Amino acid sequence: MLVSEGQRKMEDTKQRILEKSLELFSIKGYDAVSVGEIAKAVGIKAPSLYNHFPSKQAIFDAILETTSAHYQKDTAEISVHVQDSQKDIPVFSHISEELLVEKVRQIFLYSLHDKTISQFRRMMTLEQFRSPELAALFSERYVDRMIAYHAGIFRSLIAGGEIRNEDPDTLAWMYVSPVITLISVCDRQPEREAESLAKLDAHVKLFFRTFNIEGGKK
Repeated sequence: MLVSEGQRKMEDTKQRILEKSLELFSIKGYDAVSVGEIAKAVGIKAPSLYNHFPSKQAIFDAILETTSAHYQKDTAEISVHVQDSQKDIPVFSHISEELLVEKVRQIFLYSLHDKTISQFRRMMTLEQFRSPELAALFSERYVDRMIAYHAGIFRSLIAGGEIRNEDPDTLAWMYVSPVITLISVCDRQPEREAESLAKLDAHVKLFFRTFNIEGGKK
């Protein structure tokens, strides 16, 4: 189906609205950004913005939806979904220490340097204090989902006799917590990225050597 020039311009403007809104929300917070400020950043008049979104809240909701799709697409391209542990079990089954370190680094660096993902995380860090609903959303996206994903991986590896038979949820908390902490350090102090990467590598290696049974094969 052919897309007209007018439709293409509408979609381009809509995308710019989402990008500029996310940028502004990540710096100033949702409440401190006006529709007029968003429109000015995009290069349109404030009334024109309402041709694309009925409200500022609708822009925020669209950011939540599109960022999730962006993350799923990009992580799938590096063979780690971080959304569905069942899909990723073949990736981590019989994995070597070196390859595990490489995979974790890939996800870590992507999370730090992808502009959309980084800005979204900064925005949600601010917005978690705006309402109980956003606090719950922050916990779900950055803690609960990560714990559930890794617990699913560990549960499968335990069943296959690849790692020690410990509680999968406890293992997930032990594994994920330092990673979340290191991302937070880099968000606050980007100059500490090299230090954080070294600590990340050391953490992954220690975890692997502590709980792995068979030594990794691939």
